[in-house]
Amino acid sequence: MNKNSKKQLNNRLARLLPALEWARGYRGSLLASDMLAAVIVTIMLIPQSLAYAMLAGLPAEMGLYASILPLIAYALLGTSRTLSVGPVAVASLMTATAVGEVATAGTLDYANAAIAMATISGLMLLVLGFLRFGFLANFLSHPVVSGFITASGIIIGLSQLRHILGIQGHGDTIIELSATLWNNLADINPLATATGLAAIAFLLWARRGLGPFLIRCGVADRSAGIVAKAGPVFAILATTLASYFWDFGQQGVALVGEVPRGLPQLGMPSFDLELWSQLAVPALLISIIGFVESVSVGKTLAAKRRQRIQPSQEMIALGAANVASGLSGGFPVTGGFSRSVVNFDAGAETPAASIFAAIGIGLAAMLLTPVLYFLPKATLAATIIVAVSSLIDIAIIRRAWRYSIADFTAVITTIAATLLFGVELGVLAGILASIGLQLHKTTRPHIAVVGAVAGTEHFRNVDRHNVITHRNLVSLRVDESLYFANASYLEDYIYGFVAEMEGLQHVILQCTAVNEIDLSALEALEAINHRLREQGLTLNLSEVKGPVMDALQNSDFLQHLSGKVYLTHHQAVKDLKLDEIEPYII
Repeated sequence: MNKNSKKQLNNRLARLLPALEWARGYRGSLLASDMLAAVIVTIMLIPQSLAYAMLAGLPAEMGLYASILPLIAYALLGTSRTLSVGPVAVASLMTATAVGEVATAGTLDYANAAIAMATISGLMLLVLGFLRFGFLANFLSHPVVSGFITASGIIIGLSQLRHILGIQGHGDTIIELSATLWNNLADINPLATATGLAAIAFLLWARRGLGPFLIRCGVADRSAGIVAKAGPVFAILATTLASYFWDFGQQGVALVGEVPRGLPQLGMPSFDLELWSQLAVPALLISIIGFVESVSVGKTLAAKRRQRIQPSQEMIALGAANVASGLSGGFPVTGGFSRSVVNFDAGAETPAASIFAAIGIGLAAMLLTPVLYFLPKATLAATIIVAVSSLIDIAIIRRAWRYSIADFTAVITTIAATLLFGVELGVLAGILASIGLQLHKTTRPHIAVVGAVAGTEHFRNVDRHNVITHRNLVSLRVDESLYFANASYLEDYIYGFVAEMEGLQHVILQCTAVNEIDLSALEALEAINHRLREQGLTLNLSEVKGPVMDALQNSDFLQHLSGKVYLTHHQAVKDLKLDEIEPYII
């Protein structure tokens, strides 16, 4: 094998297994940074894993299982150096919603369905990744994702109030949750409520005030930051000890209970064709939402270190992580924003930090599970509520309203649908709203009448600038590619405009923003050309892009064009104008 062949093989292997790239130059200094980051992430991930398992309606140990092998799988296949995968709030809520439709919470069938969902989601992502479908991330706009996550955060927080209050409550929508909580208010457990509220207060203070407090006490900045991030661990330890010594269980406080000790048992998920078909659509939605969130976080963190991620390879890595979760008794996972930011801030240099964190979670599963028996569920609920509070972005509504009515409509539609009809219909409504608004916008493209800026060769919108126009011609700038959905609109616009102008001889279409003309639009241009010719007018094109010109040359349109195609719009106006000119008065 020659050098070039060997280099190509190495490059191909590096694309398929990105770990080969960072592993080649791994050294002691990187090990120290990654180990420190792993310790911090492990401390943060243990309470999160337990809490999100409870949010998904699953046994606590499944949260730990979902935080071991998936981390290793992503570390080997992912292109982000600092993204940390595992259970997250939104995916856990979507899992609970979907699995709750096919099985009863707390049963073995429910757990098996969650495991199957992780596997289905992983297989879907793997297939999409190998087909290079990373561009799917572009189909969910940021306003839609932000609106969906905001509404999901509200539902998640509301759903956890039942654990804080120690009452029954269920439902997938804000109406159902509010109704069941209201109907059971008489059964509030004061001790559970006090525990939950105390945990919330401490966690909120730890997030903002513990670090500065420790710094004032003389603790180094870095050490203070690490201790502050361990706030949930302190809350768990304190309430578990209180529960043990004061026997919270006998006083009606719901506890985590027995958590099996040891590592997960590997095994194939149950393959039930009917079950898999029922979970297919929710699994696809979880896959897309999780992928978009992961890619967004990965790109943001990579940009800070001038690194890049590959979306299609990220699909493969997340797919492998979910398959690994299914094989090890976990539930759907994705890249978590808070964990990834902590991993980044803690100094993680390579994905090896995730491998070390997985080892830490494995040790916790083997050694620490007995102490979780007395952990109040109210504490885990408090952890979830504080975690999702940072996801709720009500300000996106105001920003969208001020900037774009289309984005505002998409945000409001997504939030309202998620709150009123559940997470699955919410994300579908958001996607459909975004696509529908985009299609509506492109079916009515912006068309500007342009004139020359005095003393220059630049042309600007006559409604915005004091420009020079000519009585015998009109310059129209089309700010959109031309395709079947807007071809008729262009025809109607030009016919209507021409009918209102006297003394017109030439129509010039400035095609600066036209990146494509499909066959339907070509037929519309042919019809426009024919009708203008019948009225004694010429149709001219200017500034046509190369690929568009190539397409036009493959047809007979240019042979029958009544006017010409000009390289620049200035040349077109110079060639066709009469001597007299008039300034356009705004």
